[in-house]
Amino acid sequence: MNFVGIIPARYASSRFPGKPLVDIGGKPMVWRVYEQAQRALVHVFVATDDERIAVAVKERGGNVVMTSASHQSGTDRCAEAILKVEATLGQKFDVVVNVQGDEPCIDPQQLELLKGCFTDAGAQLATLVKVFGKSEDVFSPNSPKVVVDANGYALYFSRSAIPYLRSTAQARWPESYPFYKHVGLYAYRASTLQQICRLPQSSLELAEGLEQLRWLENGYRVKVAVTELETWAIDAPEDLEKLRERFF
Repeated sequence: MNFVGIIPARYASSRFPGKPLVDIGGKPMVWRVYEQAQRALVHVFVATDDERIAVAVKERGGNVVMTSASHQSGTDRCAEAILKVEATLGQKFDVVVNVQGDEPCIDPQQLELLKGCFTDAGAQLATLVKVFGKSEDVFSPNSPKVVVDANGYALYFSRSAIPYLRSTAQARWPESYPFYKHVGLYAYRASTLQQICRLPQSSLELAEGLEQLRWLENGYRVKVAVTELETWAIDAPEDLEKLRERFF
């Protein structure tokens, strides 16, 4: 099976402008992500709409594909990017791995887990989950939860704590059930990626603010793999300082 990694990266962020280019141990964050992705994927491209990001990647020998500035999500940017990558290389890819551009310490093992989901012929998309740690807030709406069926496919994603433990006091929920936290890594069969980007926003997606609900609501199957590894997403400047203190 032929895989390609796409790293969506945009400069204009309301919470953290210029985030892909912030310095982490002497390297731009987007390049940190690129180096980690290369450890699990032969073909890696940064998809951006900003020349500054493109230059930072190209001058280090990386691959870049320029995309529209109008994309609403990383998924949409990946859909445009893969068409351009395939045209440039003259080859088709079976699966597109969406490598988050704000996780400079992404572990290659997590990318391998995603790739492994596609040994299941029924998997159209794939993502990762992790059991909530003891110090993590199961009830935080900023940490989406996932419930999974007996075959390892996502049943539902929610900002609420799911499932509801009817016979347990809410204060005891975290210790009474292995709640799954969604880890925001995705992979898509190339044909599925083009299909889902043509779907209109769904009612569940609008209600919860989670794009993956659009896929479920339209009958797409999302295979789930469980990781025990932590992720270190940089959403705001304070996250960056914590990462530097811990690793650099």
